[in-house]
Amino acid sequence: MGYRSYLDRNPVIITAALTGGVQGKETVSNLPESPEEIAAAAEACERAGASILHLHARRPNGERAFSRERFQQVTDEVRDATEDMIIQHSTGGTAAPDELRAEPLMTNPAPEMASLDMGPLNRYERLTSENTRQLVKDLHSVMRERKIKPELEIFNGGHLNETLHILDEFETPPYVSLIFGGGTTTIPHPRNLINLVDNLPTNVEFNVLGFGPHQLPMTTTGLFLGGHLRVGMEDNAYYRRGEFAESNAQLVERAVRIASEVERPVADTSQAREILGL
Repeated sequence: MGYRSYLDRNPVIITAALTGGVQGKETVSNLPESPEEIAAAAEACERAGASILHLHARRPNGERAFSRERFQQVTDEVRDATEDMIIQHSTGGTAAPDELRAEPLMTNPAPEMASLDMGPLNRYERLTSENTRQLVKDLHSVMRERKIKPELEIFNGGHLNETLHILDEFETPPYVSLIFGGGTTTIPHPRNLINLVDNLPTNVEFNVLGFGPHQLPMTTTGLFLGGHLRVGMEDNAYYRRGEFAESNAQLVERAVRIASEVERPVADTSQAREILGL
C-alpha cells in the first residue's frame, strides 16, 4: 500500500456507513433509522458506487439496538433491496455491556464482515467503550468461527500498537480502518494519517474515515496513499458547512467523483471481495 498504490491506480473500495448509533433524527431528519429506511439508503448507495455497507440497528424509538433479532431485520431488508453488497455489521459498543457485543455477529447468514474496535474509546461526556484485550479476543474468536472478516477499527496510535502485536492472528490481507475526529481518536491532520500509514505492514489493506468536517479531507488524502474510504451520515451529517447531506448516497456520489478525478478507479463488489480476500 502507500503512494505506490496510488501511482499504480489500484481500485478504491467505498464503504457507506448509513446511520450509526448516536445521533438520530433529532440531529438530521432524513437520517435512516428503521429497517425500511436503512434498506432504501443501502439501495441508493449501491447505485451510487459503494460496495460495503457498514450497518447498525436501531430500535423503533430510534435508540441503538444490539440484538441479533433487530440486526436480522435490518439485514434482511437490506439484502432484499440490494443486488450484491458486502454486509458489514458493527460490533462497536459505546455504553453497551460486553455480553451484547457479539449479538450482531449471530444473524443468519452471518455478515461477510464486522467491525472490531481495537482498544478503549471516549467520544462523549458520559459514553465510553472499554474494548479490553479479552473482549477483542472473544469477538475475534466468534468471527473466526462464523467466517466473518474483521474490519480492525484503529482510533489512535495506541490501537495500532495493539493491532501490530497480534496482526498474525488475522487472515491476509488484514483490513484496518484509520479513524480521525475528536475524543480519543487520532488528531485529524494529513500528516497523522501519513504517519499511521507509514507504520502499516505491506500486506495490510487500509480504510480511512473522519468524523464531521474531517470526513472529506481525510478520505481524500487517503486516496493518494493507496487507501480505501468510508463516508456516510453515521460519521458526518453535513454535505458542506451549514448544509445537511440530502442522503447517504449524496456522500457516496461525491466520493466516487473525487476518486475518478484523481484516477483511482472505484472497485465494484466483486473487485472488493477479491481485494479483501472474501
